[in-house]
Amino acid sequence: MREIKFRAWYGSKLGMMTPSFNGDINEIFAQKHGDYMQFTGLKDCNGVEIYEGDIIHCVHWFFNGDEIEEHFTASVGFRDGSFTLENIKSRYYSDFTGEENGKGICWIGDINYCEEDYEVIGNIYENPELLTEK
Repeated sequence: MREIKFRAWYGSKLGMMTPSFNGDINEIFAQKHGDYMQFTGLKDCNGVEIYEGDIIHCVHWFFNGDEIEEHFTASVGFRDGSFTLENIKSRYYSDFTGEENGKGICWIGDINYCEEDYEVIGNIYENPELLTEK
């Protein structure tokens, strides 16, 4: 059975926290103003849990007659019932997404998840600059 847990961003004053609900309905309403992110059930190469909103460094291998190792950055999202990699910036991934510069979306399972190929390097709230073009 998969583990279901969340963390939340409560703004720059409070930061990132793991909400704790003890069954008190007032506590739930008091914490409702955060941006909640669900745990994907996956961990990165350092054993860090991967949540929605994380920014991760990815290593992916493409095979087009040659083996091509590519490193790219992406944010973790959730669409259509699956966890996704979004804002992908990849030269080779463009062939698969059909979008210029590979700025597309894929489901994490689509790129053969292997924990040593992912590293959490930040999140979209505290480190949005990690997703900007260099």
